[in-house]
Amino acid sequence: MCVGNRDACLHIGFCASVPQPPTITHQSPKDYIIDPRENIIIHCEAKGKPHPSFSWTRNGTHFDVEKDSKVIMKPNSGTLVIDISGEKAEAYEGVYQCIARNEHGSAMSNNIVIRQSRSPLWSKEKIEPITVQRGMSLVLQCRPPAGLPPPIIFWMDNNFQRLPQNIRVSQALNGDLYFSNVLMEDTRNDYICYARFPHTQTIQQKQPITVNVLDNSPSGERAPTFMNPPGTHSTTMVLKGDTLQLECIADENTRWFARYLKTYDEIVLFCCIESILNSNFQILNSNFVCLISNFHFIYTAAPFWISAPQNLILAPKESGMLTCRAEGNPKPTVTWSVNGIPIENSHKDPSRKIENGNIILSDVRTGSSSVYQCNASNEYGYLLANAFVSVLAEPPRVLTPPNHVYSVVTNSRALLDCASFGSPLPKITWFKNSQSIVDGDSYIIHKNNTLEINVARQLNSGKYTCIASNNLGNKENHVYLDVKEATRIIRQPGYIVVQRSRMAVFECKVKHDPSLFPSMIWLKDNMELPDDTRYDLKNNDVGSDSLTIHDVREDDEGNYTCIRNTTLDQDSASAMLTVVGTVTHSHLLQAQPDPPKDLELTDQRERSVQLTWTPGDDNNSPIQLFLVQYEDSLHEPEVWVNMTEVSGTSTTAHLELSPYVYYSFRVLALNDVGLSEPSAPSRQYRTNPARPDMNPSDVEVIGTSPDSMTITWRELTGLESNGPGLQYKVSWRQKDLDQQWTSLTLANVSQYVVTGTPTYAPYEVTVQAVNDYGPGPRPDVVLGYSGEDLPTVAPENVKVSVQNGTVAEVRWDAVPLSTVRGRLNGYKVSYWKMRSLHKQEPEPVKPQKLIFYGSEPEGLLIGLHPYSQYTLNIRAFNGKGDGPTSSNHIFETPEGVPGPPADLKIQNLNLDSLIVKWVPPVEYNGHLTGYMLKYQPINTTDELGPLKELLLPANETSITLENLKHSTNYKFYLNALTIKGSGPTVTKEGFTMVDEGEDFEDWFLLSSFFFSAAMTSKQVDIATQGWFIGLMCAIALLILVLLIVCFIKRNKGGKYPVKEKEDAHQDPEIQPMKEDDGTFGEYSDTEDHKPLKGSRTPSNGTVKKDDSDDSLVDYGEGGDGQFNEDGSFIGQYSGKKEKDTAEGNESSEAPSPVNAMNSFV
Repeated sequence: MCVGNRDACLHIGFCASVPQPPTITHQSPKDYIIDPRENIIIHCEAKGKPHPSFSWTRNGTHFDVEKDSKVIMKPNSGTLVIDISGEKAEAYEGVYQCIARNEHGSAMSNNIVIRQSRSPLWSKEKIEPITVQRGMSLVLQCRPPAGLPPPIIFWMDNNFQRLPQNIRVSQALNGDLYFSNVLMEDTRNDYICYARFPHTQTIQQKQPITVNVLDNSPSGERAPTFMNPPGTHSTTMVLKGDTLQLECIADENTRWFARYLKTYDEIVLFCCIESILNSNFQILNSNFVCLISNFHFIYTAAPFWISAPQNLILAPKESGMLTCRAEGNPKPTVTWSVNGIPIENSHKDPSRKIENGNIILSDVRTGSSSVYQCNASNEYGYLLANAFVSVLAEPPRVLTPPNHVYSVVTNSRALLDCASFGSPLPKITWFKNSQSIVDGDSYIIHKNNTLEINVARQLNSGKYTCIASNNLGNKENHVYLDVKEATRIIRQPGYIVVQRSRMAVFECKVKHDPSLFPSMIWLKDNMELPDDTRYDLKNNDVGSDSLTIHDVREDDEGNYTCIRNTTLDQDSASAMLTVVGTVTHSHLLQAQPDPPKDLELTDQRERSVQLTWTPGDDNNSPIQLFLVQYEDSLHEPEVWVNMTEVSGTSTTAHLELSPYVYYSFRVLALNDVGLSEPSAPSRQYRTNPARPDMNPSDVEVIGTSPDSMTITWRELTGLESNGPGLQYKVSWRQKDLDQQWTSLTLANVSQYVVTGTPTYAPYEVTVQAVNDYGPGPRPDVVLGYSGEDLPTVAPENVKVSVQNGTVAEVRWDAVPLSTVRGRLNGYKVSYWKMRSLHKQEPEPVKPQKLIFYGSEPEGLLIGLHPYSQYTLNIRAFNGKGDGPTSSNHIFETPEGVPGPPADLKIQNLNLDSLIVKWVPPVEYNGHLTGYMLKYQPINTTDELGPLKELLLPANETSITLENLKHSTNYKFYLNALTIKGSGPTVTKEGFTMVDEGEDFEDWFLLSSFFFSAAMTSKQVDIATQGWFIGLMCAIALLILVLLIVCFIKRNKGGKYPVKEKEDAHQDPEIQPMKEDDGTFGEYSDTEDHKPLKGSRTPSNGTVKKDDSDDSLVDYGEGGDGQFNEDGSFIGQYSGKKEKDTAEGNESSEAPSPVNAMNSFV
């Protein structure tokens, strides 16, 4: 069998002697319309070995070409040339079929239907002028003569100008001209329909049609109707692959237009017309009308291929299958023929059978080659396909020319061909330097046996051998791969800013393989350089080219590109030229540096490489350092990782590398402004694979269930794998049992579950990295345990030693370690209070838990309640959970001091008695023996008096204390007592009653002015107190001072600030109160002697009373005067000058202290 292109191999000299059944290579179309003025040429070309002979049938019967002198068959071809000069072409119309045959079979062409092109004349007819009312619809019928193929229709006038068409006037698919509503301008006598017949290139003309439009009828609006299609439904049949054309033309009185609407049902389409009532073609909702016409189209399809039969080349005793699948609507009928004979009429072949429309061939024999025809047909057409079955027994042959040299550049793809032929199909094996090549990361072997090296390197150069073999022999062929150095621009042209009339120089330094012949091209703005002598190109024969531009002008500004071409590759670089005028002054502006360039790899080794570069412009800020980054396109493409930093004065870096990494490097520069953009990446550098240098880390053994354990680890990264085929060798064995290691190799996982292990058994575990180049270093042994199970035994011999009422020590016997079935984490003690011993009923309390970690079988229980009954139990626990619980153990705590009394209240009984009441403690913590009550008086300076104690019986809850001092504060202390002592103290304060029978008001006045008082016997006791005497003296002194100050101010008002203001103004007129801000006018001296409010009233009783009891009386028109908190006036005030002499009779005597004090009370 031919491997590669099935047909191409038979054209090569090696295959010249290989038999091949006929194959049709070229034929005329099925529907062949001919021009009767030219000879008829019916094509039929075929190939085969030996070359086939040809014959024809016409209308199903043999067509004897030799008997017709007008018909000639071309030599070595089946093409017919029919000379129709002097003959009618109709004589040769019919259905033709070509048969190409040789000794291995017969191939059939399609049925070619020959028909003559026709362009008949228009039938003569008399066309009467058409008269139509304005606003009515009109159809001008064309009705062209039937031609073959159908003509192309268009309408023109007498001047051969096309008639204008628009939304109102349109041409239908059948050529008729439709007027939705005629206008006066439609009147004319030269409506002419033309028919152009494309095959004969002739045009036929219909008689002109005259249209007269009358304007004597109303042009009112009317409801639209469809002119085409008529009615509301139409049906169209369409074939698959044909163009479906639908039209919708409306009869209208106003302007209407049609649009197509399509539902989700692909079979029905709707035509909708809408009313347009203004010249701007805006849809007016109130005048919207939509009529719908349904288009039903019937989907049909001529047959089309799903899977056409393909040629087969089989060796003797091999098997094969011919498939023929086609679809259509209706579903086509599939029939088979052999060498042009229906298969049911052909000779019987035991190696052939038909199943589900397919031909199954099995155990074929030499000499059974044939050509099979598959015909799929329905009422709308047919398909015919030929497929030969060639039975051959041929030894292998390699069709690729021997010793062919393939040249590629470094890091590009190399494809080495090994086209072969043979039957049975040869197997191809590739070798390099006698070592077999397998399909893997470095090499890819395609289905056509082409060997691909995805990224070629120098080490891939050399001789390659492909061997084709089958059961009839072997054949080898040698080809050579020459990997050349890639062309690289190592010094790019730099950005240039140059003054006008100066010179600009671009330099482009290139490195290329010396065996290649390079050429340099310079472009400006991606176009050839202008033809100008100012552009000077030079080459110094050391790989450096330059472009010099003399006498620079403004139009020289642009982007310049150097392109270095070789026969295998090219490289390019660009730079901008900016032209400026004369520079008068400039400031040095700092910016981040330009990216480094010209990256080059030298000193290439297995685990290291030297990277060099050329710094970019520092832009007036010195470069501080260079940052080298790398990308691993094999494991993490498009991810750049920081690798190292070097000083800003260095342009090289020694880089340590890892195996099996596709490195690309780039460099960034840093100055005070910031980092530059990255440089262009270096060429890719691939390190060779090697065995792993490290093993997975973080290896752990986790017991997951009683009969399993999980081994986990951190996987190696792609950078750490060192080679393809990374796997992990997981090994384990039970410790101290002298067992063999059990191992398993896994890939792309980070854990493994080992099952069937004993419960909590120690295991030794290792995880080693392995790749296609060997194992990693010896792994470290990690110790772990299989899964735990719950403990099986409860602690026994539980004992409790009560230390006091709140602390107890508990001890137990440790459980045997063999029953723990895991690592003993400790013991859990659960205990809870059952009841207090002074109460019979139980007190449900939630159990408390104490955890004692470790293996010690003892612990302390603290925070217990005295005089209570407790229950406890103990259980061991491990990592899996808790074991069984021990039996409950009951113990009691001894008595303790009681809790504080629940409540303490003090109540007044009379002037020298208090009642003390309390509530017993909530927690007795034993038997109460009584209460201790203590109390003592507290004086006004918070000094405590003598303490008295009373021991009260346990059944008392109150006591009355008599003979206490009246009006005295007492502090009380109460404790409950048991045999263990007194409990916490509660305190409370109480106050004896005060005697309210004395006239305190008279006493206050007398004590204020005369420092003596007439008091009752009860009051004498208080008055004799020093603090009380001091207080009264201070109050009296303060009142006297206030009265004296007020009296002086009353008689000397001129000292007020308002008086001073009045003197400053020296205005004889009195200012009234301002209405806008509420302040008083000027103060008048004439009213100095008006009394304070609350002083004794004059005899005539004419004193005015103000709204505020704390303000002075204002007799003027200015309104009220208000005091501030310090006694001063608010604002200013004024009063009227006294004119009534009667006012002079008012009392002018100073108010007495008694009256003054009354005014404040």
